[in-house]
Amino acid sequence: MDRIRVLIVDDEPLARLRLRGLLADCVRPAATVVDEAGSAAEALHALARQPVDAVLLDIHMPGMDGIALAQRLREHQPAPAVVLVTAHAEHALQAFEVDAVDYLTKPVRRARLQEALARVEQRLGRAPAAPPAPQPAEVPTLVVSDRGRVLRIPVPEVVYLRAEMKYVTLCTTKHRYVLDDALSDLEQRLGEAVVRIHRSMVVAKAAVRALERRVLPGSEADEGGESWAVQVEPSGEWLAVSRRQLPQVREVLARAG
Repeated sequence: MDRIRVLIVDDEPLARLRLRGLLADCVRPAATVVDEAGSAAEALHALARQPVDAVLLDIHMPGMDGIALAQRLREHQPAPAVVLVTAHAEHALQAFEVDAVDYLTKPVRRARLQEALARVEQRLGRAPAAPPAPQPAEVPTLVVSDRGRVLRIPVPEVVYLRAEMKYVTLCTTKHRYVLDDALSDLEQRLGEAVVRIHRSMVVAKAAVRALERRVLPGSEADEGGESWAVQVEPSGEWLAVSRRQLPQVREVLARAG
């Protein structure tokens, strides 16, 4: 069966990179990324160069947004199948209005993307040769920018992230990275996998092993010089916990126990 030819349209390079990586992991139906575009104008130029079977289209873009572009794409002959991709779930009705074959919310998961490709295949009139083969569980990844390099970090390897001046240090079970991303943005993207322990630090819940009162320089110490701190694995490092975040950390340990 021919691979589905895909155009990725998103104004964020990291979002395009993540979709490209997910598409590479999709097996049946399989897809090939033939081009990328960072705006509606670039997308129209790309389609003028070569037709595609499907467009993975972000809704929120500067200039012409994804909904308007989807309307334009309906005029193409043959019109590509459109899969809308967005961080916001309130545009489902608009997706129906522009005849999108599917509607994916960020962060996109491989299983949902595979379902969307199956719908594209149906729209194209291609019957699948056989039921989709079982696929191994997807390991979630964090796409980051490390001093200009774009990296995909497996979320289970994350230990903690610390904001320091104009950058963020990411400590994993294997390496340390200096990131250009904001701590608040990284925290949001990691979601339930992390807990904030201080205004300048978030820690992977899975890495937290103990909560004790310790003597740590620069922390919110009491008269005895002690403050609350968590121990993280595999390094055994102790990290200061602010009084404000103490209840959340205790809850993490209670659930783990």
